[in-house]
Amino acid sequence: MLVAAIGAIFLGQKLDLAAIVGLGLIIAGVLVVNLLSNTVSH
Repeated sequence: MLVAAIGAIFLGQKLDLAAIVGLGLIIAGVLVVNLLSNTVSH
């Protein structure tokens, strides 16, 4: 996601709908695992 943000901000690259949806799903998955899973110990 950091690479996509750098590309969009500094290099003027445009993200299409599929890329935005994919990034959103990745973020949602990370949040679900970190917030709701009992197997991850922090």
